[in-house]
Amino acid sequence: MGTCSICKRISATDSDHLHCIEKRRIELENLQLKDTITEKLDLEKDPNNMGKEIKALLGHMNRDKETSSE
Repeated sequence: MGTCSICKRISATDSDHLHCIEKRRIELENLQLKDTITEKLDLEKDPNNMGKEIKALLGHMNRDKETSSE
């Protein structure tokens, strides 16, 4: 038995819990996205020149906004 280094709870194995590892990985990806989003947007130069990821994100946000307002 060991302790998970992420949540500090008892672990049945000597390693971290799988769900804690996955949660931490997702958090790190979100931080990296926040750091690079301004570079990807860069709308001052050409507003029509957005990356596919940004267009998909904005489309998803608009759909969520429309469904919540109905």
